[in-house]
Amino acid sequence: MVTRFLPRFLPIVAFDQFTFHSTMSTAANILPSPPKRATPPTIGTHNGTFHCDEVVACFMLKQLPEYENAEIFRSRDDSALRSKCDIIVDVGGVFDHEKKWYDHHQLTFKDTFSTIHPNICDDFNIRLSSAGLIYCFYGERVIQSILQRERNVQLSESNLKLAFSQIYRNFINELDAIDNGVPMFEGGEPRYKISTHLSARIGKLNPSWQDTKTDSDERFHMAMSVAGKEFVENVLEVACSWIAARDHVRLALEQAKSVHESRQILLLNTFCPWKAHLDILEKEYDVEGVAKLIIFNEGNSWRVAGVPVTPSSFLGRKFLPTPWRGLRDEELCQMAGIEDLIFVHHTGFIGGAKTKEAALAMALKSIEFVEE
Repeated sequence: MVTRFLPRFLPIVAFDQFTFHSTMSTAANILPSPPKRATPPTIGTHNGTFHCDEVVACFMLKQLPEYENAEIFRSRDDSALRSKCDIIVDVGGVFDHEKKWYDHHQLTFKDTFSTIHPNICDDFNIRLSSAGLIYCFYGERVIQSILQRERNVQLSESNLKLAFSQIYRNFINELDAIDNGVPMFEGGEPRYKISTHLSARIGKLNPSWQDTKTDSDERFHMAMSVAGKEFVENVLEVACSWIAARDHVRLALEQAKSVHESRQILLLNTFCPWKAHLDILEKEYDVEGVAKLIIFNEGNSWRVAGVPVTPSSFLGRKFLPTPWRGLRDEELCQMAGIEDLIFVHHTGFIGGAKTKEAALAMALKSIEFVEE
């Protein structure tokens, strides 16, 4: 019996931020009814050394009501797996969605997130592992189940699609790539990013080659708890924070003209992580490279920051004027001709002010300033 570290489902409470329309992907809608077997249901996977992909796949399945009480049967005996299990992952040499067999090791298997969900994203072209396979077909329901249980919220159709894509991008994609041995670089840009190192940490939970006494199944369930906790945290961060931040950045972009005619200054009335969202939304609005500076609140003061060339770049489209750099307080105010300034970083990528008005004046003068 596996000790569940997550509470059971709670009643749904309506939240203004999360309107819901019951929808699922086409793939999810065509799922056949589970075959009737003895209860509880059984999830099958291979025995021996376990890997992050089937660990995460099994955890995701157990977030669904039909599998939440499922037992895990680990074997490489195909006959035993097919006779005992309601669903099989990462073993068996067959991918058949209707039969609920989800192996990816066969040479004929070529599927990626984008081939299964071409209407959601067309740039996820890494071959799926068992984690990616289960996520593609059940991920939207898994996300909603976790959110219902943990926060009593449900996402709207559009926000569910956003969360589904983003969680694949920053969590599952890495697992697919590592399990399939995909090189990170084929040219200048990385094909994927390693942000969790979860695969390596799960691998270390396997018993040592010299350890003949530790129960491998017990370690597998320990690995499910470790991986599952991180997966749930990622779902909550994306659905309850990342999407909300995107909405704030979208509003700032839409209202840019009211701040300055050139649309080069963005105003965030509520601070949130903005760089990655701005990069994506600029493409959506066809205004790439227009925004140069962004103003946001930070505690009891305000900041003016240069928009980076790329979200991770130290190079900016526009930084604060060179004569201001490295100055503070009264000296900075005199040099800039603006009251209530606090500092400008010595590189010019960010500056501080006591009030929104002072920050706006700093941004306006910076836009107009011409470097010698």
